[in-house]
Amino acid sequence: MGTALIQFIPSDGPDSNSYQKDGTRSKSDLESASSINKRTHRQRWPLWKKMVILGFLLVLIIPLAVGVPVGLCIKRGDSESASTAASASASASSSASATASHPTAVWQPAVGTTWQIVLSEQVTITNGKPTPDVDVYDIDLFDVESSTIAALHAAGKKVICYFSAGSYEDWRPDAKDWDQSDFGSDLQGWKGEKWVKTGSAKVRSIMAQRIQMAADKGCDAVDPDNVDGYNNANGLGLTEADAADYVKFLARESAKYNMGCGLKNAAAIVPQVSTDVQFSVVEQCAEYDECAKYRGIIDQHKPVFSIEYPSGAGTKMASDSLSAVCNASGSANFSMIMKKMNLDQWVEFCDGQVS
Repeated sequence: MGTALIQFIPSDGPDSNSYQKDGTRSKSDLESASSINKRTHRQRWPLWKKMVILGFLLVLIIPLAVGVPVGLCIKRGDSESASTAASASASASSSASATASHPTAVWQPAVGTTWQIVLSEQVTITNGKPTPDVDVYDIDLFDVESSTIAALHAAGKKVICYFSAGSYEDWRPDAKDWDQSDFGSDLQGWKGEKWVKTGSAKVRSIMAQRIQMAADKGCDAVDPDNVDGYNNANGLGLTEADAADYVKFLARESAKYNMGCGLKNAAAIVPQVSTDVQFSVVEQCAEYDECAKYRGIIDQHKPVFSIEYPSGAGTKMASDSLSAVCNASGSANFSMIMKKMNLDQWVEFCDGQVS
């Protein structure tokens, strides 16, 4: 705070040499003194006036002395607040951008990739090595533990997670989430399953949650089954167009998590979805002479994982029978395996190896 210095200068007094010899003042000196006293009296202000002026000066000086730093503080505070707000805004924008962005690259297996599918048992892993030694394992999404997927990854394997996308299964953990209005006919030969409206928002929401579950567990891709309702007595009027649209939806959802998506059977829609999926899982195409219908997948440089359920599966096939199946028309470069219908660990490969 600044202060004002007010200096009062006294008037000159009478000359000390102006006295007469008798010690009295001369008339002229007295007149002069009287004049000086009058002048001095006129210049000497009363105390109250001095106090008023001093107060007035203080009123002017104090705000000037304090105002500049206060103003600077206010401006600095405003600047800091603006900076903080800008940082918060930038952070929120960055967070929103990170949330809105989705990965576009997905895992793409090569044609001829070796594989095994096990849905009714746990995969055997001994000393960190799974049996058999193949590139890819297709296992049940709900039954597999994240630790098993991690162990397979540690062994250099990829994992495809199976779930039914086109049917309701009454034993699944999310069975309570379904709306009965989305149910169609029972799946023939599969107790507890019903075809569902694949275009239903509720059904798709459940599938999106399953795909996220697959991502959370660490799956590299998904194997959504029963998308071929159009080829069955589904009770809902499902069409090939419905199936193609549904598979595209499943592929988009999977891609959000950098996962691949397969086409399960549904040969009729291969032309519509071959560019959307990363592979196909086919059952019994050799038995029903349908392998050629999946050439569109191979033509896209993507693998066809093919399963046959030969009579007597569980024991090694005769070499000529095995050769006939593995060389079925249209199956060139398919990744074909022999399995039992319950899809346990038993498998036979086209080279005759059994595990």
